[in-house]
Amino acid sequence: MAILGNIIKGFIDVKETFSSENNPVKEQQEVLKKLLSKAKDTAFGKHYDFQAILDSEDPTKVFANTVPYFDYNKIQEEWWYRLQDGEENVTWPGRPKYFALSSGTTGKSSKRIPVTDDMIDAIKQTGIQQVFALSNFDFPADFFEKEIMMLGSSTELKENNDHLEGEISGISASNIPFWFRSYYKPGEEISKIDDWDARVQRIAENAENWDIGALSGIPSWIELMLQKVISHHNLNNIHDIWPNLQVYTSGGVAFGPYEKSFNALLGRPITVIDTYLASEGFVAFQSRPETDAMKLVTDEGVYFEFVPFKPKYINEDGSLVKDAPSVTLEEVTTNQDYVLIMSTVSGSWRYEIGDTIAFTDVERAEIKITGRTKFFLNTVGSQLSVNKMDDAMKHLESEFSTKIPEYTICAKRCEDGEFYHCWYIGTEDNLNEEAIANSLDDFLKDANKNYKVARSKALKGVKVKSIQPAVFYEWSGANKKKGGQVKMERVMKEDKFKEWEQFVTEQ
Repeated sequence: MAILGNIIKGFIDVKETFSSENNPVKEQQEVLKKLLSKAKDTAFGKHYDFQAILDSEDPTKVFANTVPYFDYNKIQEEWWYRLQDGEENVTWPGRPKYFALSSGTTGKSSKRIPVTDDMIDAIKQTGIQQVFALSNFDFPADFFEKEIMMLGSSTELKENNDHLEGEISGISASNIPFWFRSYYKPGEEISKIDDWDARVQRIAENAENWDIGALSGIPSWIELMLQKVISHHNLNNIHDIWPNLQVYTSGGVAFGPYEKSFNALLGRPITVIDTYLASEGFVAFQSRPETDAMKLVTDEGVYFEFVPFKPKYINEDGSLVKDAPSVTLEEVTTNQDYVLIMSTVSGSWRYEIGDTIAFTDVERAEIKITGRTKFFLNTVGSQLSVNKMDDAMKHLESEFSTKIPEYTICAKRCEDGEFYHCWYIGTEDNLNEEAIANSLDDFLKDANKNYKVARSKALKGVKVKSIQPAVFYEWSGANKKKGGQVKMERVMKEDKFKEWEQFVTEQ
């Protein structure tokens, strides 16, 4: 009998029973006041007079009218560079012990996002919230005795002057509570291996020694890890070696494009729980099984604002125009994509994280990730967002009985002087590229009126090339680094796409 599992499950159930109903709007108002109060004596707080904002009748409105939007380049050039020069009390009290290196999805060089002790604590507290929310999923008691495979970046953080650097998944894993370490796999020794291929090889070699009940990580890299374990042990599926695997917590990207290829590696269905941990903070997690949407974390160190995702508010580089209007959680609606803006206990202020989200339930503050501002394709007026592209890939998977876990697209002028949408799709199957292009084109015409109009005018047509999914992963390895938080670029500019096509021809 799973005695320990019953104790843990019972504690979680009791905790949830006595938890009071939260009010996300009020929680956000309190978070903003706490942020302003704690940072009012920093250089940033004095510059924008946080005390005056706190003393105003409507701090949320005055805050939005006083502090401008910051993308990474702007806040780095104006403020964060001082942290790396050793200054204290710049955008948050003290100096950060860690800097999170971003995945560099939209650029070759990594960004350095400050991670304070307050943020580490906020991430831990949110993780505890997520554990308590598992009571809603009605897992059996013995699930709480199984081990958890967390496949992030290396926990061997790099020293740089007086701070440590690494991806947020590595920083988080290096700060896991002591009581959780016996459950955590692949364990500290393997997790410190920096080379991703070497780390996954060690995981495969040790897989039979673990009783994995849950997986956590970016879908593409989890898939490759599972494939390696299956191949190494000559298995039919991953349940042959981890029969008690019941849960997968995805993170940071929409799971939809990977669903079919991921499920092909399983012996039976498992529960997929979405999680949204970014370099800038723990944004949201799925808290109930009735939906695959995620609940915003409204009470742990992050204040959110939302800008309607419309072409007139977005610069060509994906940043917001200066006067783009923002709304608070109290003002959002469903059926509208928003650019996510964050102010945090790490000293990010009105920070453009680069993601777009949509609300599925306003009262519960539940969201879905819909794309990236830099992955919004509006050349010749087509106005395609990533969620529409993801829907198109699912349509192709269904129509052609295939799996397409990866893709990328560029709108470019071809040899005839006309604009085309040029797609590369990752699939193991030998597909008719012309048939794929026609089906893709027809689907997008039906799904997006702006695309349909563009196709009748400046957008000449669609071109598709199918390649092995492994090429996408090797591209990530060649340009950035395998594993961790790294995600494939869904939309490329012409200069980057030229590099991509050259890379593909060399494989």
